[in-house]
Amino acid sequence: MGLIFKNKPGIIRQHFYGATLIVLVSLVCYFLLQDSGYHTAALILMVTVSLIAMFFDVLPVLTAAVLSALIWNYFFIPPRFTFHIGKSEDILMFLMYFVIALINTVLTIKIRQFDKRVQKKEGEENLLKLYNTLLNSLSHELRTPISAIIGATDNLQNNMTQLSVQNKDELISEISVASLRLNRHVENLLNMSRLESGTLKIKTDWCDINELIYVVISQFKETASEHKIEVSIAEALPFFSLDFGLMEQVLLNLIHNAINYSPKNTEIRVSADCINDHLVIWVEDQGIGFPEDETDKVFDRFYRLNNPRTGGTGLGLSIVKGFVEAHNGKVFLENIPAGGSRFTIDIPAKTSYINNLKNE
Repeated sequence: MGLIFKNKPGIIRQHFYGATLIVLVSLVCYFLLQDSGYHTAALILMVTVSLIAMFFDVLPVLTAAVLSALIWNYFFIPPRFTFHIGKSEDILMFLMYFVIALINTVLTIKIRQFDKRVQKKEGEENLLKLYNTLLNSLSHELRTPISAIIGATDNLQNNMTQLSVQNKDELISEISVASLRLNRHVENLLNMSRLESGTLKIKTDWCDINELIYVVISQFKETASEHKIEVSIAEALPFFSLDFGLMEQVLLNLIHNAINYSPKNTEIRVSADCINDHLVIWVEDQGIGFPEDETDKVFDRFYRLNNPRTGGTGLGLSIVKGFVEAHNGKVFLENIPAGGSRFTIDIPAKTSYINNLKNE
């Protein structure tokens, strides 16, 4: 019934469904349990009422309980086909059935209401925990670039004449890196807000994957100076119908994650291909990989690895998952046997080979 009624029907439909189920069960008992006695039918009907109570409101369940008692009396308790009960013990049994059915109904509904309150409380506690995690992360992650920007600008303003050209360039570079870091955190917060609120809308257009990847890589000139980013894109790759802005954010977060979790002077490889009209993008690093027991959790919002070497708000990979799934795609994480990790994006998308025609 839980699968049938994904959304609880109206009160009239609940009465109808409950009564129909009681009648059908009664018919089965009447034709198949003639030799089992009316006690067995009573137990089966009571179980049916209990099941109804798990999914429906109070009044429809009470209606089902009363109907089941009357049907049991009329069709099963001797003398049958009458509401008259011949034996005093059957009268007592009928009354007990009626009382037990009502008590069972009320208790089941109370238990269901209690479970809902517990789930609501747990949900509120989890939400509070998530927001505390976010605030704790932001207190560090936002303060760090802001402090760097303030410190560098103060040096430039107060020591402009004493600073060498090289010192000025270093401070300006520091401001640029901190600004990009701050902007990335703000973008992630805004993107997570769009995902959580359900306001995210895909605006697809024909995208050149070469352009997409190199636009993203160009944004890491300052922050990725200690890593080498290699690009491998299949020849004659078609245009794909995608949201360029969302996919840009996906690759930004994945490459930033690779830079943070791989040693200096190692290679980060970005590859792309078209496989069965699916866009497949790989982002690989030469780091230490992810703990096997955490690979399924890294896409959860606010989740950060145990004992991470770097900070982070735990939003980047959850946004990657959200944006990829918004394209009806999937993202996977696996450890590379030789060392490092590989993120795979697989998106089914419309393709166009118009770019190849232009090149001919």
